[in-house]
Amino acid sequence: MNPRNQRPEPPSAGATHRSAAYTSLLPWQVRERRFAPTGLGRRGLNPDDVYAFLDRVAVDMAAVYAALAESRRETARIKAGLRRSQADHVGARIEEGRA
Repeated sequence: MNPRNQRPEPPSAGATHRSAAYTSLLPWQVRERRFAPTGLGRRGLNPDDVYAFLDRVAVDMAAVYAALAESRRETARIKAGLRRSQADHVGARIEEGRA
């Protein structure tokens, strides 16, 4: 099966598992990326180069979205804890006033 037709497995809990040799793409690398023209008798860019680059961009984007989702879950957890703490504090103050 052609690798560009396969969907990557979503990273678990926002973590990505890559080899130490893999380095994430930086925005300037995407902006400045140039592709070699195709061989004789054909026009355009080499499709294999383009698809390989797009696959790499997709992997990095998936990692960013997974990290963002994890950050949002953590923010929601912290907000819920803060609300519980505030409610407990207000409830304790009301009980003190009745005593």
